[in-house]
Amino acid sequence: MLNYLTKSRQGQFLVIGVLFTILGYVFIPINLGYSTILFYIAIFFLGFYAAKDAVVETIQDCSPNVDLLMILAALGAVMINYESEGAALLLIFAAAEVLEDYATDKSTSAISELMAQVPETAQVLKDNGEVITVPTKYLQIGDQVVVSKGAQIPIDGLIDRAATINEAALTGESVPVDKNPNQEVFAGTINEGNAFHLEVIKSDDETVFSNIIRMVEEAQNKPSRISKFIDRIESKYVMTVLIIVPIFIFILYSGIGLSFEESFYRGMVLLTVASPCALVASATPATLSAISNGAKNGVLFKGGAAMEALSTMDTLYTDKTGTLTFGEFRVINYELDDSLLKEVIYMEQQSSHPIGRAIVAEFPELDLNQVNQQEPVEEIAGSGIKKGDIRVGKPSVFSEFKHYQNFQRILKEGNTTIFVAKGQDIVGYFSLSDQIRPQAVKAVRSFQQEGINVSLLTGDNKETAAKVAQTVKIDHFIASMLPEDKIEFIVNSQNKEEVVGMIGDGINDAPALANADIGIAMGSGSSVAMESSDVVIVKNDLSKLFYSYKISKKLNQIIMQNVIFSIAVIVTLIILNMFGVLGLPLAVLFHEGSTILVILNGLRLLGSDHSDKGYSDSHQTA
Repeated sequence: MLNYLTKSRQGQFLVIGVLFTILGYVFIPINLGYSTILFYIAIFFLGFYAAKDAVVETIQDCSPNVDLLMILAALGAVMINYESEGAALLLIFAAAEVLEDYATDKSTSAISELMAQVPETAQVLKDNGEVITVPTKYLQIGDQVVVSKGAQIPIDGLIDRAATINEAALTGESVPVDKNPNQEVFAGTINEGNAFHLEVIKSDDETVFSNIIRMVEEAQNKPSRISKFIDRIESKYVMTVLIIVPIFIFILYSGIGLSFEESFYRGMVLLTVASPCALVASATPATLSAISNGAKNGVLFKGGAAMEALSTMDTLYTDKTGTLTFGEFRVINYELDDSLLKEVIYMEQQSSHPIGRAIVAEFPELDLNQVNQQEPVEEIAGSGIKKGDIRVGKPSVFSEFKHYQNFQRILKEGNTTIFVAKGQDIVGYFSLSDQIRPQAVKAVRSFQQEGINVSLLTGDNKETAAKVAQTVKIDHFIASMLPEDKIEFIVNSQNKEEVVGMIGDGINDAPALANADIGIAMGSGSSVAMESSDVVIVKNDLSKLFYSYKISKKLNQIIMQNVIFSIAVIVTLIILNMFGVLGLPLAVLFHEGSTILVILNGLRLLGSDHSDKGYSDSHQTA
């Protein structure tokens, strides 16, 4: 905090104002004239930024704000020779403003921490073999970058050889991942194998990390619903106070018969205590703190509204592959003619789906020279892919095809199964296994214990869905779903006045994520899914989602505490002033002190910890 005071101009003005205020009080018994001058200097420094904001925002927005009330109260105190009270008022108000800015600065430090995880320079290999150091922001698509052993990868790109990458910064998985040639690696991750060359495929502002940073920045600029409501009423409230104060002074002077000085003095007290400083600060610092806390723990919220809404969730729908499971499939059995196998491998090479990648990885040495590569491969969202009369996809798509019944024994094994058809005939299959995310079981149980109904919606077959649901302890599941089917379930729940959350990671989940009240995307998922969601679990750890759920509940509790406390203080101080038992110094102390308490209460969320360290690291096969 001391460092912030000395580095920011507003903090420096506060320090100067405090010194002159102290000197002003010191000189009261020594020389009243010098004391008055010192208080005037203090008022200038303490009120400079408040006056600037009051004038600029009132002119720009054509509506008054809280700062205007404080400046008018201080000027009113000066007019009736209460310079010390005016200086004290602005001192505490300026301190509260600096504290709120400090809270915002602490909250936005999550962006700096994220940016620090990505190197600022890269080693670029030139055509003549020379290696030069270039800032990452100047890298161009197609550049060749040298990544040494143990070095951080500076930008997203394709590697030229097999490599071992530690992706903990992105996924939270401490176990290094083996990458094949021409596979994508990401900025901020670490090369734990031998050196390799990287072909740049994204500019510096399009990497996964830069998208994460952008989402945090956007989230901090999107106010919560309570913040927006307070912002809407602020100008109307200020105008009401500005109208009531002169009327109040007139009633005291003409109606009750108090002296003008006493009436004006109590009017200035009313102007001070009626100012909604604490109310205005009830939501924003707390919300920013909660968003920052989530970002530090690997969960990004696209605004305060999403953070607030998470704790109100009634129903949570979840996809299977890549959410409850790792989405890291392995072929354990298959049956297909060699010539068709080559066609399928070629087709799956065009797909980004985890199942497709697993099938391709199982047959790395297959010669595809005889495959007709001129015929286009078409991807059918939520169903599979096709090339000519060859179609590959999930079993439910082939229920009307010939020989479907002959493959029922495969489906009953409960593994993820992919059928291959030529024309209207099913001619083969691939059986794959996936692994349950170790945190999924505990996270699902935690949500259920909070009274949230968790259901599995998957495009996989019934047997596989049942096996995963049983392992994760989800009572309700629906299998063989198309993207539009998931939307229907979400809308039906919303029609029952339920707040619906949806977790997904694929392109086919994007419509459901966009339609849910709270769309939740896995960080390893598609960019479309992340763009369609309100929340991104960067490190693919479902326990972090429940952690954020608890933070969301705490946020709403703190905001409610702040609002009730702020209103109670304002009402109490107004009543005391009406009976003439509240002087300006005490009014300033209680009113601005309540603002500081509200901000400090919100700052508690920066260090709040609801995480559960007891999640198992064992893998279970789905």
